[in-house]
Amino acid sequence: MALAGCGSLIPGGSAGGTAPGTASTAARAPARPAATVVSAPQSYSPRPAESRCLADLGASGARFNPVPDTYAAPGCNQLGTVQLMALAGDRAPLSIANLGPVQCSVAKAFGDWARFGVDRAARQILGSPVAKIETMGSYNCRNVAGTEVRSAHARAEAIDVAAFVLADGRRIVLKRDWQGGDAATREFLRVVHKSACKRFGTVLGPEYNAAHQDHFHLEGTGAKFCR
Repeated sequence: MALAGCGSLIPGGSAGGTAPGTASTAARAPARPAATVVSAPQSYSPRPAESRCLADLGASGARFNPVPDTYAAPGCNQLGTVQLMALAGDRAPLSIANLGPVQCSVAKAFGDWARFGVDRAARQILGSPVAKIETMGSYNCRNVAGTEVRSAHARAEAIDVAAFVLADGRRIVLKRDWQGGDAATREFLRVVHKSACKRFGTVLGPEYNAAHQDHFHLEGTGAKFCR
């Protein structure tokens, strides 16, 4: 239901709205691209561009599994997606809550944002690293609210982020803290929003419309639209 409220028609696209290891399942890929995919299904055969993305994602320190391509309905598909289990922070892995399959390029942007935008901002502004990023999900076969246009969520091209949990136990919630948090918390949320705009194609936050008052909508890596 949270994803169902995420979406609008905008220029450049249609928007919707755990430590590293080497185990046989969901293991972090080593830095060498040849070993990126640790537990891919036997039927999985990534395309060349996708293989490069998987290698880059593995080298970044993310823990993930590739997901086989699927088609659910016209305009609804999961092509070149991964299931993220954890991302790399500067000092420790970052866990992720409620996230489904997401396109590899978006996963890579998400990992870079989490480390260089979110984790570092939390340490500098709030005095504690981030331990977990809570999301409202990614893939959802649906239209942009009020239209006949498929949402970016229908292609697993978008992630909705609702909250951040710090290593010291504090939980920063978009709906509550964008306006109601203390000065440092409000600054942190605006810094990470601005940082997201540098890495994703479309970023929508609480000031875009009422449907986004409780999350950041992070979509694609192409043309820029940031609100």
